[in-house]
Amino acid sequence: MVTIDAFRQMALALPEMTEHPHAGNRAFKVGSKIVVTLNSAENRVCLKLSERDQDLFSVFDRTVIYPVPNKWGKHGWTLVSLQKVEAETLHDALIAAYYHVAPKRLSALIQPSTDSE
Repeated sequence: MVTIDAFRQMALALPEMTEHPHAGNRAFKVGSKIVVTLNSAENRVCLKLSERDQDLFSVFDRTVIYPVPNKWGKHGWTLVSLQKVEAETLHDALIAAYYHVAPKRLSALIQPSTDSE
């Protein structure tokens, strides 16, 4: 489970990510492009993933991460239940969405995490 506050901190930690009102919800943008929206009432987020990433994350568990069930889903928009998702999985999906939407100069600032043992 990920709280709304924890999600907001996660999203706003990304380079040049800003929060804005959007259709009664909150949108997190890089420049003018939406990376993710937050629906607090339904305790879920909607990420803009590539089709490939949408397929990969949806295989995880379709009760947790799944394409929006309309034409938006065919364009990569993917719903995530904050009540059911693990923080690490949400973080990975958020990074994938950021890479997909953000300019290369910004996405290059995000380094993939590696385990160093």
